[in-house]
Amino acid sequence: MARPGVRVADSKKINSELFTLTYGALVSQLLKDYENAEDVNRQLDRMGYNIGVRIIEDFLARTSTARCTDMKDTAEKIQSAFKMYLGVNPTVTSWSPASDEFSLLFDQNPMTEFVELPESCLSLKYCNLFCGIIRGACEMVQLEVTSWFVQDSLKGDPTTELRVKFVKKLEDAMPAGED
Repeated sequence: MARPGVRVADSKKINSELFTLTYGALVSQLLKDYENAEDVNRQLDRMGYNIGVRIIEDFLARTSTARCTDMKDTAEKIQSAFKMYLGVNPTVTSWSPASDEFSLLFDQNPMTEFVELPESCLSLKYCNLFCGIIRGACEMVQLEVTSWFVQDSLKGDPTTELRVKFVKKLEDAMPAGED
């Protein structure tokens, strides 16, 4: 029981802020280590890919969802994963005529809550981790996709837009000698 007059902090908000600040410290350290924004972008993508490869198992276990039937289904699952793990609900929009490419629009992005990019870091893709996560998670369910940022609110754009494009369906690979 809380004492009268003592405010109880919202633990979800505290966890979100801690995550945001920790991620900021990670990006800052990468900038010091690599000294080149393009190398940092590649490293963030690589780290995101490794997270995506692992987080897809947790997502599938928590949601008990079936395999995606098409890219619209994939987009809905990516959208729900952002809601589940980051508490944000990006808008799925701008479908290509072939329905093989779409955009995720972020009105808010908790990863950039306390961030201002200096002029020297304008080529930095601060949230490139997201691109790697999407690529890694999709690859684990036999979808090869590419993803990239089209707009970034950190760089003065009105919104943050992440584009996802289907490349090809991957074949289930069995280890050599196992049939």
